[in-house]
Amino acid sequence: MCPKSIWCNLINSAGDEIVFADYTNYFLWLEHPNLATLLERKAQQGCRIWFVVGDPDSDVTRRREEAENAPLTVSTRIRITLSEIERLRDVAGVEARFGDEHLAMSVFRFDSEMLVAPHLAKLVGHDSPMLHLRRHQDDGLFDRLAQHASELWRNGRDVWERPQGLGGGSS
Repeated sequence: MCPKSIWCNLINSAGDEIVFADYTNYFLWLEHPNLATLLERKAQQGCRIWFVVGDPDSDVTRRREEAENAPLTVSTRIRITLSEIERLRDVAGVEARFGDEHLAMSVFRFDSEMLVAPHLAKLVGHDSPMLHLRRHQDDGLFDRLAQHASELWRNGRDVWERPQGLGGGSS
């Protein structure tokens, strides 16, 4: 577990990019009740903010729920995050995508700093160890993990994409 003060410092100090690539991102809303307001302000100041979350209705999510066997299910935790980020849906610079693969690790990027949590078998994410990294060189560990998060992003599906024929457009 990472102290709340570190999260606050990283979020507050980021100016260009914030990435939350975690299967549920659920704990963020518990630890930081005003996070949506803060992220909206960051985005209005030009910070790009990405969320990568699991699809609550996917087979991957169901298998993870079976492995964790936790009362607060993975799909419920994802839906809480989706509800929270819905408030940011129309904020320029904030985007959210479903990742169709279970994340073997969570990657949280704040410009040139990063928190990484490798997920351990059968444990809920917040019980996993967390590493705090800073970028010091090209193609080092930081860049490789940033590429991993970018790949999850590229392969993801827009959370807010509307299926064909459902509102908003002409036929």
